[in-house]
Amino acid sequence: MSSSHSSYLRGHSRHFARRSMDVDLEGIIQCIKQGDENGVQIQLQEFNKEYAQCFFFDAEERDRRKQRKLEEFRKNKVREYADSDSDCDEYDQEDRGLILRQNLAVVLMRFIRTGVKCRLLRVSLRTLRILSRDNKVLGPLVTDSALLTLAKIAGLTTSDATDENSDPDSDFYDNIIASLAEAKVLHCRSDEDEGDAEANGRNEEYPVLDEDTKSDISNANSGELDSISWFGSHRTSINEMHRGGVHHKVLERGRKDRRESKIDGEEEDEEEDEESGEEAQRKEAMKVLCNVVYNSTWAQERFSALRLLCGLTERLSSSVNCSSPSSVQFYELRLMFLITALRPELSTQLQQEGGVSILTAALESCLEVQWKDQYECVLNPAAPPISLEASQRVIEILKILFNITYSTHRQEPSEDDAALYRHLVALLRLCLMRKCVLSDDTDELQGHTVNLLSALPLQCLDVLLMVPLEPDSKQCQGVNMDCVHTLLTFMEKRLESGDKIKEKLTPILNLLTESCRAHRETRHYIRKHILPPLRDVSHRPEEGSTVKSRLIRLMTHLDTDLKHCAADLIFVLCKENVGRFVKYTGYGNAAGLLATRGLLGGQGSRTSSSDAQYSSDSDSDTEEYREAKDRINPVTGRVEAEHSDPMEGMTEEEKEEEAKRLIMLFNKLSRDSIIQPMGVDSEGKPVPMLGLRENSLTEEGRSESEDDGEAEEGGKN
Repeated sequence: MSSSHSSYLRGHSRHFARRSMDVDLEGIIQCIKQGDENGVQIQLQEFNKEYAQCFFFDAEERDRRKQRKLEEFRKNKVREYADSDSDCDEYDQEDRGLILRQNLAVVLMRFIRTGVKCRLLRVSLRTLRILSRDNKVLGPLVTDSALLTLAKIAGLTTSDATDENSDPDSDFYDNIIASLAEAKVLHCRSDEDEGDAEANGRNEEYPVLDEDTKSDISNANSGELDSISWFGSHRTSINEMHRGGVHHKVLERGRKDRRESKIDGEEEDEEEDEESGEEAQRKEAMKVLCNVVYNSTWAQERFSALRLLCGLTERLSSSVNCSSPSSVQFYELRLMFLITALRPELSTQLQQEGGVSILTAALESCLEVQWKDQYECVLNPAAPPISLEASQRVIEILKILFNITYSTHRQEPSEDDAALYRHLVALLRLCLMRKCVLSDDTDELQGHTVNLLSALPLQCLDVLLMVPLEPDSKQCQGVNMDCVHTLLTFMEKRLESGDKIKEKLTPILNLLTESCRAHRETRHYIRKHILPPLRDVSHRPEEGSTVKSRLIRLMTHLDTDLKHCAADLIFVLCKENVGRFVKYTGYGNAAGLLATRGLLGGQGSRTSSSDAQYSSDSDSDTEEYREAKDRINPVTGRVEAEHSDPMEGMTEEEKEEEAKRLIMLFNKLSRDSIIQPMGVDSEGKPVPMLGLRENSLTEEGRSESEDDGEAEEGGKN
């Protein structure tokens, strides 16, 4: 194929791509002006169908993917990588598509204030939801007027948006159409410039096609034209975008939100009655608000200033008492989670306004709880698993509760708050023990339950152990350990997963550690599963696939928080006894925690800051351990293979010379700052040997001066 033929095909493929991405905004506006709601609905439905699963990603990310492909081609030598004009065309296409989407958002926000019919309103909101995924299209959606309009449709407020004219305005729509025409002209000028650059290389056998292309471009206006933006006052030229290298987000196919795809089963063409139609449009408006709040800091601030959280709380409170919660509730909860996670002052406000009580009631409603006692829920093993919809609402509730209670862990709750938290913990026990329809949802539900339990006051967690024993219950010293066993199993699964290990393991490790400090029976039960009596000491403690081995391996992990959490749990299981801790882990693995707590020298059996009251029971050794005890290397924690004496056969003079040579080598390494000899001070903390020696000399000098002073006083007497 000739180069001119390739250039021609590239040009036409570019025009086809542009047309396929264009929104017929002019047609939509004409239908609105003519009152043709059916025409508007048909065109918006086509847009929604085309881009229902499209999301927006940074152009920089696309460039990174392109670079990775280039490197892959070069590495595999599959073919020579040649950059094509289509890359530049993509940027042109993105710029034009961005302008169209911006203006479409402006038009639709204006349109939905005019009181459109229910079904058309729902279609328009779906279009706005797709547009709200793009940060660069958020302008018309984050004004106070837009937020109040969406909030009113969602049922969060009854306030009318009065800061903008809501009446149809022909001049407004005409101005947008004119600006789009100008943008189209400028777009054609860009194509003409490309055509002139390619003209010299064209083959003469395509003269008619070339003339047709030139005649189309010749109608273009030669002036540099700007495009309208959503604010009206700020106008960005397409040519400026090209020259300045402005990167827009790229519209690409994406994956639907997992929860949304599972919950939403309705189709666009489904016939609905008036009530369900109102619920559907409330849901769509709520989805738009979720996207806008998530993507825009300004929208988060205005959400707070407009006090929309109050309306959201009222909606949730009123829906708790409904026998069958609507499908909108999930998105109400999602929006509440987003706003409390992104705006700390709203999290505090929700807590102060009784958010814990409201959300606890919502959690109780989702789980359909039956109470056996004040802090005991009925747990029926034959009950069906938690439904798909209920499990997703429960997860959102747990996330919100964590946002508003995470600071209460170390606080002393009042009597009323303690009763409320114990009521909540009883529900959380149910969340731990019950299963969901999907195993992934069960794991996620347990994970968020653990997060919330670790945030609540420790003294309120005794509810987990207050359940009477059943015939098949796990127990320790007469205390029900079913919940503790579930937590142990959950920790083991997280240890095996290996994915996002810090985020997944830190909460459960902290929760188990604090529970072991607070409850003697819990510590006994967990220690029996994690630190059984030592028998085989031929391997290092960190070797193997047991829970103990995995935890000890984490004690030398690169992440400081994670290794301290793992070490703390084992240290508490050893009743914070240094000797016992070293016995089970080896001094090399234990050194990090001991150094942090000033216990490297072995002084003191426990940290002074510990409030735990441990029993005086001893750590009985097995027969196998007692036989091998004298041969265990305390650093590695195992019996090492016997090695021959390296000084065997050497005379005393040769041994002395070897010792002097080693001392000289250590001194040289120390002078060159390659190594720094360390010692342990009186508090058990590692310090440089030089500093240790200076402190020792200072103390000796002080002692001598005190002795001299006492002698002088004795002479005077």
